[in-house]
Amino acid sequence: MFAVYAAAPSPDDPLTTLSTGERPEPEVPDGFVAVTVRAASLNMHDLWTLRGVGIKADQFPMILGCDGAGVLADGTEVVLHSVIGDPSWSGEETLDPRRTLLTEKHQGTFAETVVVPARNVLPKPAALSFAEAACMGTAWLTAYRMLFVKSELRPGQTMLVQGASGGVSTALIELGKAAGMRVWVTGRTEEKRALASELGAHQTFESGARLPERVDAVFETVGKATWAHSMKALKPGGVIVVSGATSGPDPSADLQRLFFLQLRVVGSTMGTRDELADLLRFCDLTGVRPRIGTQLPMEQARTGFERMLAGDTAGKIVFTR
Repeated sequence: MFAVYAAAPSPDDPLTTLSTGERPEPEVPDGFVAVTVRAASLNMHDLWTLRGVGIKADQFPMILGCDGAGVLADGTEVVLHSVIGDPSWSGEETLDPRRTLLTEKHQGTFAETVVVPARNVLPKPAALSFAEAACMGTAWLTAYRMLFVKSELRPGQTMLVQGASGGVSTALIELGKAAGMRVWVTGRTEEKRALASELGAHQTFESGARLPERVDAVFETVGKATWAHSMKALKPGGVIVVSGATSGPDPSADLQRLFFLQLRVVGSTMGTRDELADLLRFCDLTGVRPRIGTQLPMEQARTGFERMLAGDTAGKIVFTR
């Protein structure tokens, strides 16, 4: 079958081992199902896989792609949940120490067929296209959990999204607006700030700019480059919800500000199957849809990877078949 895969780890130049071509047809173990992929979306996690982060060397070649939507053998249209847990785990699945994402242990979605545990497929709402549904499993689920599970924000409060154009950031803007938050966004370029406004942001600012007032919550995926600004942007008692650190993981903690203003820093990773089901219902009910910046045939996946590596994103990058 055709697939887009990492032939080997390449820490310094990830695209050198990005490959396309034939891979073996997957076997379907007991308790798993085969999904014919119609669309799959690109995430930063795929670049980390190419670099060899979070995956053992003996797992290569690895088909890339955490997210996807497609069709079961009986014609049922489904959305994939990319967190695969230990069957013996009974707690909150994002805390399962043996959990993995697709492409860390199991082959991914950038292929004609992907095989996943039966519990990892959910019905696709008819109103969502396959391309839209393929954006839900990682970036949008991460944003949903950050906003609705971790932040404790209420409608009418003010949220600041650091970064205007990535998959999680654009999802936070759209979800926050639909939920009745006042959404502020920072962006490095005028083009990125214009995109945030188009998606529903109430105000946009240059990165690091002084804000008109402090905010109730900051949503962080950038890390080192924006951390000091995030800390200074918060009201006393406010919260920073962190799900990534694309510019580096080692910001100054600014502990004096943290304890004196009683700020909270909350980590958030992916989301649960039930949260994905809630997210799909939310989008179905509200009409909120992911912004797709680039849509390409899977055979042209390299172009999408090049754009993500260069930071040339304006929403999600989706590959279709």
